Amino acid sequence: MGEGRERVLAEVGRFLAVGGLATVVALVLFNILVHGFNTGEHALLPDQPVLAYVVANTVGMVISYRGTRSWAFRDRPPRQADGGRSAFVVINVATMALPVLCLVVSRDVLGLDDPVSDNVAANVIGLALGVGARFYLFRTFVFRRPIGLGDIYPAEETLTAAPTGRSTTDPAPPSARGGAAG
Repeated sequence: MGEGRERVLAEVGRFLAVGGLATVVALVLFNILVHGFNTGEHALLPDQPVLAYVVANTVGMVISYRGTRSWAFRDRPPRQADGGRSAFVVINVATMALPVLCLVVSRDVLGLDDPVSDNVAANVIGLALGVGARFYLFRTFVFRRPIGLGDIYPAEETLTAAPTGRSTTDPAPPSARGGAAG
């Protein structure tokens, strides 16, 4: 397996681990807010699942940023001066529309409002769509490709592969520079 492919697979694994933790936190918080699990069946937002989803996933987003920045894409410098925070938030808010849309369809179009339906719509179908979109967008717009020394300094064989037999690092003789001698 090539180095680039290994790097992508490692990033995918770390990204999914961080996202998994953030998702568990958001999932538990969402269910407490909407369905009141383990709170004596007293939910804070039983009739506002979209608001509960947004609140829960905002908490998850904070966890996700810290883990993504410091671990998942640790070898990729951010593109923005703010460490990628603003782009991270914009991407998360935009991709949060996918699971919210799934939740709205489940609740308002299909009339399903039980805990299983809410979680399948938002936290399975919507989450799968959102994770794929976020991974691509974060790699593309928030955290750029890591720069290796090979990107800055060409390999030694390319320095000595000049067609004239000279190293390309040697200065050209005056006649080759287009100037007149003496």
